[in-house]
Amino acid sequence: MDMVNYLVLHPEVKHGTIKVLFTPDEEVGRGTAKVDLQKLGADFGYTLDGGEAGTLEDETFSADGAIVTIYGVIAHPGYAKNKLVNALKIAGEILAALPATEFSPETTNERQGFVHPVHMEGIAEKATIEFIVRDFITANLEKHEAKLKTIVEEVLKRHPKAFFEYKTYEQYRNMKEILQQYPQVAQYAAEAYRRSGLAIRKEPIRGGTDGSRLSFMGLPCPNLFTGMQAIHSKHEWIGVKDMEKAVEVLVNLVQVWEEMVNG
Repeated sequence: MDMVNYLVLHPEVKHGTIKVLFTPDEEVGRGTAKVDLQKLGADFGYTLDGGEAGTLEDETFSADGAIVTIYGVIAHPGYAKNKLVNALKIAGEILAALPATEFSPETTNERQGFVHPVHMEGIAEKATIEFIVRDFITANLEKHEAKLKTIVEEVLKRHPKAFFEYKTYEQYRNMKEILQQYPQVAQYAAEAYRRSGLAIRKEPIRGGTDGSRLSFMGLPCPNLFTGMQAIHSKHEWIGVKDMEKAVEVLVNLVQVWEEMVNG
């Protein structure tokens, strides 16, 4: 909004048509659910969802969700011997069976993928575990999901009276798959960083952003920094100087596009 204010107050700054889009619910993956790209009328975009000053991101995880539902056998606990099969305990066994030194966000970094349990609920008769599955190589998602399913199957073999359901669904995909077809979008951003006196740090996001979905919806959309620190922690904060620098980058960015497209 400060960029918009600056451009209104400085009509001498040359730029093309600019559209501003606010996407609520980004953190739960529904930030673009109601976006009408035809109404928006943009060819390329940038999300403002990055961290430290100088970071420029054109690659994210590819992401799926997985849901494991365990069905036990219910019985009165006072008369449950050789009858009761507790779904909650089976769910606990599944979580305990996950590899301790791989396959999880606690033990992976850089370009390693993971499977992460994020929610569990249930009663003795039925329990559900929700997982998120992440990797920079989209094809690896199926491998991670197959490994998870194998773990569940092995646990259930010890409980023949119980059974389970296993479902996976797509969440978002690595925006690099789209952005590599339009290299100028990130290149113009990099030029704006340079004009703003910033050293560029280009790195993949170990997570997602609305740019992931927007890119696959038809709006190629890398991610620019805003200055956020300690993201998603109780101590998250942002520096005013970094926010001001982000505005400077945006003002330079619209001028770069004007020069490159219209000369």
